[in-house]
Amino acid sequence: TVLHPLCVKYPPSAKYRRCFLTELIKKLESTAAEPLDELYEALGDVLKEEESTHCYKNYLLPTGDCVSLCESTALISGGTTGLLTWEAALHLAQWALQHPGLFRDRTILELGSGIGFTGIAICKTCQPRTFIFSDCHPRVLRQLGENIQLNGFIPEPDVTWSIQTESQGQEVEGENCQNPKVIVAELDWGSVTEKQLLGLRADVVIAADVVYDPELILALTGMLQKLSSSRADRKAPEVFIASTIRNPDTYQLFQAELDKVGIRWQVIPAHSSCNFLYDVQPDVTILQLFI
Repeated sequence: TVLHPLCVKYPPSAKYRRCFLTELIKKLESTAAEPLDELYEALGDVLKEEESTHCYKNYLLPTGDCVSLCESTALISGGTTGLLTWEAALHLAQWALQHPGLFRDRTILELGSGIGFTGIAICKTCQPRTFIFSDCHPRVLRQLGENIQLNGFIPEPDVTWSIQTESQGQEVEGENCQNPKVIVAELDWGSVTEKQLLGLRADVVIAADVVYDPELILALTGMLQKLSSSRADRKAPEVFIASTIRNPDTYQLFQAELDKVGIRWQVIPAHSSCNFLYDVQPDVTILQLFI
């Protein structure tokens, strides 16, 4: 599969540097010139980087479809935790697959998409009209775009990387839910405006493993308030947030902040263990929010 980077303003990937250095060394060797030792060292560093930082994983869905992802092998890479799939994303995807009618022929906005497992699984099985992946970290957005293409979807080129205007958002509706329209959006919870959120015209909003830091919780709650205020005459979107409860105090802070701003919530009834996890099942809760 040939991957096409969504944007060329980022530093060359390890794969690109490996190919460049390999070809450069070959050309020098073909001219009987002695390649500099530094070139061999640089190639060795790139090979080591490729080996140690990334791997490919395949997740088999109950439908028989497969989600293939390039993931980081480190919990934190490039200053972010968004380059690998977390437990709540797996649970949220399984829950979505059990409730496909919630997503069918609708526009879905995912907050903090990371490298894309949940959204790609929904696009492959639940027939949404439009799926909007969003995140704010440049490296995560780049890997997200590559994973989307790895699974056979082509992000819309005109709305990739940033949410622009309300009129642009209105153009993202897909026409055929058998082949959903896919968008990758750079969405900063702190700076996004009510007008931009209204332009996305989301029917359903989902997120997984975004409640793990007090500062993020405040930004997330503020963004949800904007989402609530941006409805105009449209029906409020349905909101579902899956969280792995690692620190009960942090999770309770999220619930308290929701109460403070008047966003009602309820816990989705306990679901079965996650088919994508084979070791210890984490404590994952899905909240439905009423904005």
